[in-house]
Amino acid sequence: MNRLKDATSPYLLQHADNPVEWFEWGEEAFAEARRRDVPLLVSVGYSACHWCHVMAHESFEDPETARMMNERFVNVKVDREERPDVDAVYMNATTAMTGQGGWPMTVFATPEGHPFYTGTYFPRQRFQQLLAGVSRAWTEQREAVLAQGSQVVTALGESAELPRGPLPTPPTLERALDDLARSFDAARGGFGGAPKFPPSMVLEFLLRHGTPPAPAMAEKTLSAMARGGIYDQLGGGFARYSVDAGWVVPHFEKMLYDNALLLRVYAHWWRSSGSPLARRVVMETADWLLREMRTPEGGFASALDADSEGVEGRFYVWTPAQLREALGEERGAWAASVFEVTDAGTFEHGASVLQLLEDPPDRAMLDDVRAELLTARSARVRPGRDDKVVAAWNGLAIAALAEAGALFDRRDYVDAARAAAELLARTHLDGARLVRTSRDGRAGANTGVLEDYADVAEGFLALYGVTGEVRWFERAGALLDTVLDRFPDGSGGFYDTADDGETLFQRPQDSTDGATPSGQFAAAGALLSYGALTGSARHREAAEAALGTVSTLADRHARFAGWGLAVAEAALAGPVEVAITGALDDPRTTALHRAALMAGVPGMVIALGDGGVPLMEGRGLVGGLPAAYVCRGFTCRMPVTSPADLAKELRDAPAH
Repeated sequence: MNRLKDATSPYLLQHADNPVEWFEWGEEAFAEARRRDVPLLVSVGYSACHWCHVMAHESFEDPETARMMNERFVNVKVDREERPDVDAVYMNATTAMTGQGGWPMTVFATPEGHPFYTGTYFPRQRFQQLLAGVSRAWTEQREAVLAQGSQVVTALGESAELPRGPLPTPPTLERALDDLARSFDAARGGFGGAPKFPPSMVLEFLLRHGTPPAPAMAEKTLSAMARGGIYDQLGGGFARYSVDAGWVVPHFEKMLYDNALLLRVYAHWWRSSGSPLARRVVMETADWLLREMRTPEGGFASALDADSEGVEGRFYVWTPAQLREALGEERGAWAASVFEVTDAGTFEHGASVLQLLEDPPDRAMLDDVRAELLTARSARVRPGRDDKVVAAWNGLAIAALAEAGALFDRRDYVDAARAAAELLARTHLDGARLVRTSRDGRAGANTGVLEDYADVAEGFLALYGVTGEVRWFERAGALLDTVLDRFPDGSGGFYDTADDGETLFQRPQDSTDGATPSGQFAAAGALLSYGALTGSARHREAAEAALGTVSTLADRHARFAGWGLAVAEAALAGPVEVAITGALDDPRTTALHRAALMAGVPGMVIALGDGGVPLMEGRGLVGGLPAAYVCRGFTCRMPVTSPADLAKELRDAPAH
């Protein structure tokens, strides 16, 4: 076993028995590189990454390759999910030097951490040649190598942050919609061509925007994904992305963040449309989260692997013969027709990924067959699970489950959201500072980054808005105070790391969405909600400033500003504030609360209960009855006591 044997990351533990003498990221590795006068070889990946596993089997488990690595380099393994800051700065370097990025990411760097040669996956023979060539260059052309590393660092340091402007206006949002429409795939949903990733944040914007063609674009994409192979038609939950443009064949890894974001979006789609398909996806995905992703401590694991038994997708795909074996001849043939399973197959070796392009007339038959196939599949070897708890992604899951639980009257979803929040408060939260990861109830050593603070605050505020438990509002406020104190860049935006954190060769800052909302836009959303609940101008102004890059992105890169656009919709709508006063166990209070939740006003905040939040101050019962106050900027309309009257008030509320 090498130095990784004591790591908390399941990804690092996968490499603990490699013949490579791995170090974890840290000063010990830098000191060893300086002592030996050799470069660093930094390998960055994550546990559910298929090509990371391939490179590990080909190279890191190979004695000859390991010998070359150990003799000529100090080798550092990084879990990108534990250290998104390290991943971000080296990914910037990799894309700048090679024109593309991905994982595994392979970086050769000076003992000071300055990159001078980068790449992604290398087959073993090519990798061995690279090891020899880089080592020779370090020995024979040291000045050129050091100069290249210095030039990379200087160039990245000079790269300008996106220009900032004022809060986006309605015309800005229309321009963003036009940009999205230009890249929209009208035939298959989604944006652009293969590969296709779930555009979760863009879909949230489209649902909030609400005017044509936004709803149609959202509905087409949400329907296509839910019926395609990217969605697990038996067990629920979405795979990471589709390798084709039609959502047929996924890259089979399942990530917590994708499913948390999509769960929330599908719940909002159901709220706006009443779609039975949306309802089914919400229920199945939430049930999958509770069934397969919960940890014993109450949090949610990071990911499921794409591979099982060393083969990508083996757990999920079917042949006609396998369907007949599980269901019998007649029902197996029926299932093959319903789920698009053919002799030719849609995946490798004649296997097919299950799709459900149309609901069959016999719904009871479908339910029975799905249950039988799920039982049969459970006997297969399961993909591995990365069971570390990431604060940011659990924040996203808390928000999604809390809202889904309230909308669908599923107390188990709300209870699961609360349990995850309790774990974060107990294990990840130290005063107003966050630890990014934990495993088995033990906090990791990695400090939280901006997305952790923002997404956890978002989750806590959503949980407060569903339960009325003031402690979650208070904890969100403490986290957002840290954002305002430790992360500002001095020009209205935020860095991704705190000012008292580890110093890397570049302080990362990215105001564009990736697989998750950018930390900057996530912070804007949480700050806006908190400001609406408190009347705090400081939080409101910080939120608007953090949205300053949205206008720059709206015209040509709107796909990378979905969450910023969604938050801008909320800001332009007010956001609408609803104070619901009354005993939490009073059915009349519950009815008012549900009417507010069902209204679907963009970014609306709800204060609930009998006090403890500034928005509730002075908002009392009316004639002894629970009452709701619809407000903007703490200026409220006359209170109402009936759900119907509240619904009418909110129908008139969201105009920009």
